[in-house]
Amino acid sequence: MFKSSFLESLSKVHYFVPIIIFVPVILVSSYFAYERQIGIVNYIWLFLAGLFVWTLTEYIMHRFVFHFVPKAKWALRLHFIFHGVHHDYPSDAKRLVMPPSASIPLATGFYFLFNALLPANYIFGFFPGFILGYLVYDISHYAIHHFNFKGNFWKRIKQHHMLHHYQDPTKGYGVSSPLWDKIFNSDFIKKQNG
Repeated sequence: MFKSSFLESLSKVHYFVPIIIFVPVILVSSYFAYERQIGIVNYIWLFLAGLFVWTLTEYIMHRFVFHFVPKAKWALRLHFIFHGVHHDYPSDAKRLVMPPSASIPLATGFYFLFNALLPANYIFGFFPGFILGYLVYDISHYAIHHFNFKGNFWKRIKQHHMLHHYQDPTKGYGVSSPLWDKIFNSDFIKKQNG
């Protein structure tokens, strides 16, 4: 994708790398929640709120950022680098999770945004849930493309994403959940039996 081998290396990543980077973020944030005494009840609801907000963030970013098609030639190239390559080569194992060159700056930006919006120290309950949501998204995206699932839940998730790739890329933006596709009417029309 790049003439420079250094830039090429920044665009590829093994699926386990986000876990190595972000599980410590979850643990440290959770420790700070304990140290700053936000309380277990606050921690739990903030954690769940972070997970929930991640699902909406995933949907918005996939639909409006990754699938935004710009007009300028340089912007089209950038779009291809960030998401177009995945649609052209959906089984490329090194391009299924977000590389740290993108995920770390994005996570940092979201941290500061949420810290500015939330009451003091609430970030330490909210952010671990948000980051866990990101990890579930990243790892499930890899699994969707490379694993054969037995359970109906994961089979439905995989089918939803494969329809996005192979039937209609203007639908099915939720990767780890079709929830927001249903709410915002971007889900696939299911065939009725009978």
